[in-house]
Formats: sequence, C-alpha cells, structure tokens
Amino acid sequence: MHASSMTAPISYDDGVDLRAQLRRSQRRQQLLAFGLVAPLLLFLAINFITPIALILKNSVDDRAFSKAAPEVVAALKNWDHESPVPQEAVSALISDLVHAKGTPRLNAIASRLNQDVSGYRSLIMSTARRLTEPQPAATLDDLARISPMWEEAAPWKAIQRASGPVSSMHLLAALDLQHDVDGNIAKVPPEEAVFLTIFGRTFWISMIVTACCLLLGYPVAYLLCTATPRAASIMMLAVLIPFWTALLVRTSAWVVLLQREGVVNHFLQWIGVTEAPLELVFNRTGTYIALVHVLLPFMILPIYSLMKGVSVHTVRAAISLGSSPFTAFRRVYFPQTIPGVISGCLLVFVLSIGFYITPALIGGISDQMIGYFIAHFTTETANWPMGAALGGILLLITIMLLAGLGYLRGRSRTSR
Repeated sequence: MHASSMTAPISYDDGVDLRAQLRRSQRRQQLLAFGLVAPLLLFLAINFITPIALILKNSVDDRAFSKAAPEVVAALKNWDHESPVPQEAVSALISDLVHAKGTPRLNAIASRLNQDVSGYRSLIMSTARRLTEPQPAATLDDLARISPMWEEAAPWKAIQRASGPVSSMHLLAALDLQHDVDGNIAKVPPEEAVFLTIFGRTFWISMIVTACCLLLGYPVAYLLCTATPRAASIMMLAVLIPFWTALLVRTSAWVVLLQREGVVNHFLQWIGVTEAPLELVFNRTGTYIALVHVLLPFMILPIYSLMKGVSVHTVRAAISLGSSPFTAFRRVYFPQTIPGVISGCLLVFVLSIGFYITPALIGGISDQMIGYFIAHFTTETANWPMGAALGGILLLITIMLLAGLGYLRGRSRTSR
C-alpha cells in the first residue's frame, strides 16, 4: 500500500472528510473538558498560586530604601566602586536625610542599611541629627567631620546594594549568609548563625515523626485489611476520630496528659515503671508524641488504600512453596505496598515540616521548628521579607523532596 493512500482523506459518499470531522469532535470534547475544570483552575490560581507568588516576590523585593532616599540612589547608580564617591552623591545623601528627618522615611533608611551591615543605623541617625539643611556643594570631608566612617567606601557600597529593586539579602540571611563590606557573600558570625540549625532541626524532627508514624501505621493498616468487616469498621472509626477534633484541642489535651501531674505520669508511677514524674512536655519528647498522634492517620490511610488492592494469595502461594511467613511477607507482600509507604511518608513528612501550633505549645525553646520563626517574622516583628524568604526556601526544599520521592514512587511502580 502506498503512503499516499495512507494519508488520503476518508470520505462518505457525499464527500465529508471523516478525519477532519473526528478532529473537530475531539477539539469540542477538549474544550468541554477544559470548561469543566476552568473554575477549579481559577480557584487554585487565586487561592494557591497567587499567594505563593506574592511570598516569593516579598522575599526579594527591595524598594523601601529607594523610595525613602531617591536622590542618593540616582546619584550612585553608575558608581563603579573603584573611583571616588561622586560629590553629587554626598549632596544627594545630605538632602535625603534632611528631608527625611521627623518622618518614617528616616527610620526606613536607617533600618534597611542596618539590615545589611550592623551598626549603620546609628551612623544614619547621628548623621541626620547633625544636618540642618541641604548642602548642594557638600564634600566627603563635610560628612567625615560628622563620622569618619563616611570616608570609607563600605557605607556607600551598602547604599548602592540597598537601591533595589530586588535584593538577595533576605534569602542569604535565611541561609546564614550575608554580604560583607565589599559586597561579597560570606557566612554570618557563628553567634548569629541560627537558621541552618533551625532548618536542620525541622527536618530531623520531621524524619523522626515520619519513621514513628510508619512503624505504628503499617501494622495498623495491615490489621485493617485482614480484620473482619465489623472489627475493621471499629478500627477505622478510631483512626478517623482525630480528624473530627480541632488541632488546638488535641494539642492542649496532650499538655494536660503529659504534664508532671498528668495521667501519663500517674499511670507510669502506678505500674512501677518510674518512681518520679518524667518531663514529657515542653521538650522534644512531648513534641514527638503530639506530632505522631496528629499525623498518624495520614500514614495509615494511604498504606491501607493500597493494601486493599494487594492479594494475600501471593503470600499463601509463597508459603506453600516452602517460604517462611516472614520471608514471604518481606519478599512478596511488602514490595507490593511500597508505593503506599512512599505516599504516606511523603504526606507525613511534608505536613510535619510546616507544623507550627503543636511544637509551639508542647515543645521547648530549643524545639521550635521553622514554622514558628516564619510566623514570628510575619506577625510579631512585621518583617515580611524575612518571613517570605524562610517560607520560600522551605517551599523550594519541599518541591525538591516531592520531586525526588515522586521519582522513587514511579520507579517502584515500574519495577512491580
């Protein structure tokens, strides 16, 4: 058969092209399907994608200084750091400080430079106090008489870095990095390096909680699949009950149960396990217990849903062929449930790294996770760029983990 005959139009007797009619029908179906999901896509764009985009924008947005000191920003725009500081930049800075005195603009100038280099707030404030009027013919020596620091290039480089409109300062600070006086990226002093430790603590707690949920949730899911329908219904009800209780109520209940005079300590002393009350709350132990309790259903349900589709006849066949029950479970049954295990671990881990209420109420000072500090910067100190930077890095790490675990899940499915 020739190629031309393969591509020739197929027609009715009246000359209607069947292929063209089929394509039009498929396009209509695609448009109809898109129309059905369009409201959902719009809802996701408004309530999910847009807030994330705004968070990422706030983490790099740096226009506060240029709005408060526009003249010096324009004067230093083309400064190459090698040549002397332009005289017009000196006059522009004096003019900006004089006009900003007594207004919130002066605080914005001082705060932004102090975020870049500690100590520049006092430099700006002391300089502004000594200035009374603009000086179009001012030189660097005039500022040096107020503070010798103005003779150095570092403050002017900091002003240029603060000119915006975008800056990596907050993203670097979220990774315990900063710009040094020459503008190079360097580590912050050891006594100020806290965020990498917090990120490490967050992921460590999340991994421990995920492992505990897996160890507790896998047997429960197996029992749900193998129990009688009546017993399975009762156990499933027990699994779902936490979803019907507010998170704050459950967390507060654990504070009551785990305190020194609480039910748990009284029970342990009554059965003779301990002689004195244990410290089970306001520390890492209480954080682990409460998080595992909250997140355990998210591990059980994905594993259970996959186990329902796994046939137990394969295990019986392996045993009938001479395998021990444990070997049959390990080599036949468990590999078939790995996608459910990955889904449960992924869900629990992603949820736990963003937890805020439970560690804040039950954990100690050294047990707070990154969610606590994001809330601190956004609600208490109103430092939205820093909170957005921490949230953006957490989002990036979460996406990388999702991509990696999704790849592992896909490989486990293809290997079945």
